[in-house]
Amino acid sequence: MKKNDAEISRAGGKNQSGIWYKILRIFTDVYPGEALTVLLLTLNGFLLFLAYYIIKPLRDALMLVSKSAEVKLYLSAAIAVSLIFVVKTFNLIASRFPRHKLITWVTLFFMSNLGIFYVLHISGVGPGAMGIIFFIWVGIFNLIIVAQFWGFANDLYTEDEGKCLFPLVAFGATFGGFVGGWITKSLTVSLGAFQLMLVSAGFLGICILFTWIIHIRETKRSKYKAIGNPQKSNKEEQEKPYKEELGKLSKEDQEKPLEKGGAFRLVFKSRYLIFIAFFVLLMNFVNTNGVYMLDTIAKISAVNAIETGTAGGLDQGQYLTKFFASFYNIQNLFAMFVQLFLVSRIFKWFGIRTAIFILPVFALGGYFFISFGAVLLLVKWVKALENGMDYSLMNTTRHSLFLITTREEKYKAQAVTKTFFHRSGDVLCATLVFIGTTFLAFRIENFAMVNVVLVIIWIIIGVSLAKEHRKLSAKKGSV
Repeated sequence: MKKNDAEISRAGGKNQSGIWYKILRIFTDVYPGEALTVLLLTLNGFLLFLAYYIIKPLRDALMLVSKSAEVKLYLSAAIAVSLIFVVKTFNLIASRFPRHKLITWVTLFFMSNLGIFYVLHISGVGPGAMGIIFFIWVGIFNLIIVAQFWGFANDLYTEDEGKCLFPLVAFGATFGGFVGGWITKSLTVSLGAFQLMLVSAGFLGICILFTWIIHIRETKRSKYKAIGNPQKSNKEEQEKPYKEELGKLSKEDQEKPLEKGGAFRLVFKSRYLIFIAFFVLLMNFVNTNGVYMLDTIAKISAVNAIETGTAGGLDQGQYLTKFFASFYNIQNLFAMFVQLFLVSRIFKWFGIRTAIFILPVFALGGYFFISFGAVLLLVKWVKALENGMDYSLMNTTRHSLFLITTREEKYKAQAVTKTFFHRSGDVLCATLVFIGTTFLAFRIENFAMVNVVLVIIWIIIGVSLAKEHRKLSAKKGSV
């Protein structure tokens, strides 16, 4: 079978292979010379998300111990607004430093913050103030630390390489989330919440080491690619095209500030992009409302378990920490299964236009059943499977919808969709919960019925999105 130009470029003329190459070929299309780096990057993602999912259940537990699910939701809306300024600040800083150094200092900053939280705890700061501060901090940590990881990954690979190798990296991240939840569930009683923060900081430190190893290795690999002929013995002749290539790449990078300005204009002048934007908004609206339902019933269950003596000797914080760790384990285990065995097959057999309806249809059925009786086990499993499908199939689908857009739309329109429209779902949900709890005396079943209505609207928008995708694909000669 004849290789195309991208495959020849990726192969780089190398025929040698090793044990890791042979193992990884079972799971993805990897070429000799790529195996070790993608394995290191996968391990980096594994450790990063392991660290994150150690503290994520702690965030939910600390918040709900001292505050209500409504307060947690209102803070999510506040974070959504503040993230606009955080992202802009981060982008300004990121443009001034090499990425591997930026990752090092940003990660060290967050590691030090975890140490500060531990010191505040042993100094006697109460859980009320600590819960709010830590909840806001994790919201910012999640965005920045994950964004810079995927930014680093995008710097390493071309589009053709990324299409083949990113599913493996994504699997490593999801598996890390599963292991992180398991660690929290297992050690929350013996170590305690704040000691687990230090454990998370330790894993973040290992991530810095992996980042530098990958950076050094890929710098050398880029030099090999730029030279194009490893058999040359003249060092000066080898380094000349390499330096020229680096200079060219640096200049190109400086000429691509596509994330600045014009994003909303791009979205609102395209029917296709408008439908994507509101599809994402409705998806997050439904998801956030579901999170509110889960938080509410989880706190009620924790209080009841302690009052009836069925909590196994755990206090409310420990009970909620173990509950959310178990919840995230189910979510990430299901996401791994979907990512490994279903996503590529759904895309191959049914296509993107069918994939966009799978999550909404599942959510419609799940919230329909919850509206007849919200018990903890049902809400937990519906939300875990919904989130798992969102983080695997729907995450891949969202990115794939932009494949047929222009280069400017891929960057600008996708950026505004991920920030403004996605986070607008949080704000709308906070408004819904405020009205529902303050004026309408809504119960969980009522919020579930609202989600049923929202999902129907979500599906209608999906139908329009699929039609526009078909038209645009036909114009570009895509499938």
